[in-house]
Amino acid sequence: MRYVGMPMGMWILFQNSFRDNLTDVLKYSKKEAAEIAGKAKKEYKRIVVGLPEFEKKDRFKMNILSCAMLCAFILNLKEKTTVKQMSEYYESAMMTETMKWFCRKMGKRKFTDADIRGMKQTAAFKAADRNPYSWNMDFFPYEDGSGYEARFYKCGICTLMKELGLSEYTPAMCHLDYAMSDAGGTSDFIREYTLASGGPYCDCGYRKKHKHS
Repeated sequence: MRYVGMPMGMWILFQNSFRDNLTDVLKYSKKEAAEIAGKAKKEYKRIVVGLPEFEKKDRFKMNILSCAMLCAFILNLKEKTTVKQMSEYYESAMMTETMKWFCRKMGKRKFTDADIRGMKQTAAFKAADRNPYSWNMDFFPYEDGSGYEARFYKCGICTLMKELGLSEYTPAMCHLDYAMSDAGGTSDFIREYTLASGGPYCDCGYRKKHKHS
C-alpha cells in the first residue's frame, strides 16, 4: 500500500492524540511520549507499505490503518500494558472531536435506505476473499425492524495483529465499536461474540434508539 494519501492523512489527523494520550492515559512523561511517537511514525509507515492496496469499493481501509497506527505505538512502548489499559488508551486516542463529528454524521444516515443498500453491497463484495487484511460479512436485518446486525467471519485486524504478535490486544480495538455507536447517537451497539475472543464470528448489532418525547 502506498503511504501517500489516506495512510498519511490518518497519521496527520491522529498523531497528536495518540502521542498525548500516552501521557494522559498510560502516564508516560511528555519526553517519553515524544520519543515513542517518533519511533511509531517510522513503524506505522513500515507496516502500511507492507499491506496490499485495497480495492476502491472496499470500505474497510480506514479500519486497517487505525489498526496499523495502534500497533505502531504498542510496538514502541517502554512497558507492557494490560488489555484494559490499551482499550482506554485507544478509545481516548481515536475519539477526537473530529472523530465524534464523523460519528454523528454517520449516525444521521444510519438505517436509511442508502445505509442499508451499502451494507448489502459490502456483504456481497467479500473483500477478504482477495485481501486477508480486509473483512467478510453478512447482513441480517432484525425481523422487528428495530435495526440490523453485521456479522463478520474474516477480520483484517485479527490478521494484522496476529502477524505482528499483538493478538492479545485485539479486544482493545473491538471495544471502540461501542464508543463510535454511542457517539453516533442513533443506535445502541449489541455484541455477543468476537473472533478475537475465540467466537464463531464478530457480531455488530445496531438497534435503533428510542426517541423520547
